[in-house]
Amino acid sequence: MAILVVGHKNPDTDTVASAIAVADLFTKRGQEAKAITQGEIAPESAFVLEKFGFAAPEVVTDATDQKIILVDHTDISQTIENLDKGELIAVVDHHKLGDVTTPNPLEMWVWPVGCTGTVIKAMYDYYNIEIPANVAGILLCAILSDTVMFKSVTCTDQDKAAVEALAKIAGVEDIEALGMEMFKVKSAVDGASASELVFRDYKDFDMSGNKVGIGQLEVVDLSMLDAHKEALQAEIEKVKADGRHSVFLLLTDIMKEGSEMLIASDDPTVVEKAFGVATKGEPVYLDGVMSRKKQVAPNFIKAFEG
Repeated sequence: MAILVVGHKNPDTDTVASAIAVADLFTKRGQEAKAITQGEIAPESAFVLEKFGFAAPEVVTDATDQKIILVDHTDISQTIENLDKGELIAVVDHHKLGDVTTPNPLEMWVWPVGCTGTVIKAMYDYYNIEIPANVAGILLCAILSDTVMFKSVTCTDQDKAAVEALAKIAGVEDIEALGMEMFKVKSAVDGASASELVFRDYKDFDMSGNKVGIGQLEVVDLSMLDAHKEALQAEIEKVKADGRHSVFLLLTDIMKEGSEMLIASDDPTVVEKAFGVATKGEPVYLDGVMSRKKQVAPNFIKAFEG
């Protein structure tokens, strides 16, 4: 039976590309593995897979009696159902360690870089396994996506070096043009429902016993979302009502390098505790804030602790 390689719920490009690449790497190391996702993929990920000749992985949502490799997450709230009824054999990630535990030792690659794709590039090098050109292409796109074309505070020199090497393998000559092509697809909002937009890149967190959701929509110009904000606010209120303390939606302007945050919360003062901006629940603009992982989630975790 093949090992299942899976990223977090509401898969983004890093989660999908990482699952495909790690499945390839483990299979070539003699452990047959298969990439899966926990849900339908977003438009940017679909664009990336099509560009480099991949089909979307099968959707699987239950880990019972399966061997599992987790990529791009280690939080129970974000992982596949019944993980404790399967066997976790490896983790490849670039986030803080979550609350997933194992009864046995496991292989772990968790690095403080901007993208899981950067870690995977190093894994191929470590095992002296050649990266296929199409796999290099999707890993390259994952890094560009996660680091917002190197603009995010999460970006490291290792991410930049990985992109340079992967571009050569994939035969990509103009990295910036590829990145802009991806972000135009990512920015497409017309025709999508409010629910699709909120969950396009969304994660739940456990913050001091409170369930907190943080979504993010990245666009090349915030004005593209003007006509959608009312519906997005109504949607996050609905999501919050489903057993959450708070739901925050970051509307990130890639070019201006900042985010407007929509708020649905039992206690909006956590926003002031986290960012020093007072609000009674109305949206706030956070200049320079582009990373949920490094600038938003940690601030809220501290705010909820206080």
